[in-house]
Amino acid sequence: MKISKSSFFKKQFNSRLINIFLISSSLCLIIYLLFSSFSLTANTKILLLGADLFSAPTSIDHIVFGIASNAKSWPERKEYVKMWWKPDKMRGAVFLDVPLDDKTVPSDVSLLPPVYISDDTSRFRYTWRGGLRSAIRVARVVSETVALNHSNVRWFVFGDDDTVFFTENLVKTLSKYDHNLMYFIGSNSESFVQNRFFSFGMAFGGAGFAISYPLAKSLAKVLDSCLERYHHLYGSDGRISSCLAELGVGITKESGFHQMDMTGDPFGVLAAHPMAPLVTLHHADLLDPIFPNMKNRNAMRHLYKAAELDPHRILQQTVCYDRWYSWTISISWGYAVEVFGSHVMLPDVLRVPATFRPWKKGNVLHSLFSFDMREQNKDPCKRPVVFHMNTTFLEGENTVSVYKISAAENCSTSPGSPRRIEMIKVHAPKLQLDIKQMHAPRRQCCDVLPSSRHEKLEFSIRECHDDELIQMPR
Repeated sequence: MKISKSSFFKKQFNSRLINIFLISSSLCLIIYLLFSSFSLTANTKILLLGADLFSAPTSIDHIVFGIASNAKSWPERKEYVKMWWKPDKMRGAVFLDVPLDDKTVPSDVSLLPPVYISDDTSRFRYTWRGGLRSAIRVARVVSETVALNHSNVRWFVFGDDDTVFFTENLVKTLSKYDHNLMYFIGSNSESFVQNRFFSFGMAFGGAGFAISYPLAKSLAKVLDSCLERYHHLYGSDGRISSCLAELGVGITKESGFHQMDMTGDPFGVLAAHPMAPLVTLHHADLLDPIFPNMKNRNAMRHLYKAAELDPHRILQQTVCYDRWYSWTISISWGYAVEVFGSHVMLPDVLRVPATFRPWKKGNVLHSLFSFDMREQNKDPCKRPVVFHMNTTFLEGENTVSVYKISAAENCSTSPGSPRRIEMIKVHAPKLQLDIKQMHAPRRQCCDVLPSSRHEKLEFSIRECHDDELIQMPR
């Protein structure tokens, strides 16, 4: 079929017109979406986009730390900060009351945050009888950290010199929130009395807390005026929370921040951790070592070894049932395994074992905590058998954690007793939490591996099936 020149050029012209129209329409649509997105509310943007399309995911580069310390405690407490601080990746500062003398200046300054001396706060009133004026200086760590004028900041994070951070989990937790909005993220005390006395709406400073960039900028501008009004409060965290309340912002609670207002053995809190990434632990020097037969710092370093291998899984509790011996096994990954000598219903296993003591002695209210608890049997031989993490390592794409008894009780053992177990080995894929799992967490399941023997138990952790129950066998 013969095509005329005029017909050919006409078709070419029409094709070009169509292409130009399509390109122009696409450009107009992109421009419209760009400009209209700024007029959408933040909630609408989250619903439509599911993420901020115009910025990279939150990382440690977007966080600035402010650590409150003093010249007396810093030479010792710096060892805790050194466990989590990465000088080549992190930004922030430690604030002291006075300069260190030549004898106490650490030789490992390159491994630590830079040190600043806090401004004089003598002009502010402090009227809490018997309290410490340092609460004013510590509160001003917030405004002084903001004043460092770091660029590309999404979050300011604050803590004490004995607050240990699990930074990968901190980043993952903060990634749940829109940093362009005003957020104040932290947790209460575990102690009912501490919350009742100070505030249930306060983020306790030792547990650490995070303030989004726009809120921190606003707080820094008005903080000094708040310090004048709240001279009657005890601590720095009460002053910060009160000032944020005046800005109209309340606490957003995250259960991975731990104040650890208790004494004695913290095993119970760590063995029955909530379904949230472990973000902080406080009071490491005031509690018993988290691993037996170790000093406090070495015990915390031991936990960090597991946390570095699989940060999202550390302390996550998994429960499974052994049908052959009728045992119940509670695994707190990277920390400890409890083996009950009988089958126990899941809600009872998930209760926090009362291994610790109240923060303060007093009436019965001091023994109340803000979580479900199960009492320890007074007879140690009738308690679940505890195996603490001995080592963790990679095996292909999975992690392997090994648990052993640290201190054997002088108890008689029957043929079916879990006290005859010599070692427990747990296999698990590395846990990679996404935003959906952060907002809707689900406990994982585990299986007793067929290679298990009475003396050596092996388990594998996996995702539960859609309709699978973690239930006690009938």
